[in-house]
Amino acid sequence: MTLQQLLYVLTVSDEKSMNKAAEKLFVSQPTLTSAIQSLEKELDIQIYNRTSHGVTVTQQGQEFLTYARQLYQQYELLKNRYEDVSLRRNKFRVSCQHYSFATKAFVDTVKKYGTSKYDFAISETKTMHVIEDVGNSLSEIGILYLSNYNRRFMMKQFDEWNLEFHKLADCDAFVYLYKGHPLAKKKSITYEELLPYPNMTFDQGNNPSMYTAEEILVENEFPRKIQVNDRATMLNLMRGLNGYTLCSGIISRDLNGDDYVVVPYEANIENPNSMMEIGYITRKNTVLSEIGSTYIQTMKDYFSNK
Repeated sequence: MTLQQLLYVLTVSDEKSMNKAAEKLFVSQPTLTSAIQSLEKELDIQIYNRTSHGVTVTQQGQEFLTYARQLYQQYELLKNRYEDVSLRRNKFRVSCQHYSFATKAFVDTVKKYGTSKYDFAISETKTMHVIEDVGNSLSEIGILYLSNYNRRFMMKQFDEWNLEFHKLADCDAFVYLYKGHPLAKKKSITYEELLPYPNMTFDQGNNPSMYTAEEILVENEFPRKIQVNDRATMLNLMRGLNGYTLCSGIISRDLNGDDYVVVPYEANIENPNSMMEIGYITRKNTVLSEIGSTYIQTMKDYFSNK
């Protein structure tokens, strides 16, 4: 089945005549008839009844024409969009772990370029989805982190997906919690002090691995755990359940307000601290677009001011 055959049967339907359809299509009637008969044979249906007075649509043909018209209209939309250069729009998409600083940089980038000539998208998603999105060229940039604990696993994934990692900043571990939490006013928080409260982590799907966790210090055992799928839910549970999560300490008050704070994690011999190496991934041997470069520079400026 070809698009040309679909055009032929649809034109016959519109003109209600083989002769008129052939004239409109600038083909001979035998060519038109042969193309339609070939399609009918391929699909094992009869689209038209042919009589000396013209053609009529069969019941099978009526159903077929409904789907054929939808398909051909989609083809015309696609064809017109990419034939007309004036309709083309630049696109920029980011995939990231659940970082407010990544969203803040995205907001600032969209404000700079505007949405009248550009299509933007951001996906806060699971760690492996970030890798897959960039590997499949669905997103230009992916934002995530490396640590001593997950580095070997993550670098193996980057190699398999033909990606490279670019460092943005090093960050110690911080405890992220609601300002009304009993520990919120402390200068630092120890592992033992966190034990009575639920540790909030982002769900990593059906086959989770500690190496794909978005939270630092995942190798430490926190007995009270709650998994969530989005930042809004996590913030609500921090407030309602005195939950907390472990993060880089870089948060956006512009987006999350002043109701949440970060407090340094106080390590000890049994429960050491760990460094988060925050960065972005791209496909190997690629050059960032103008928008992509602006987005990354916005994040670099954001880190340098913290």
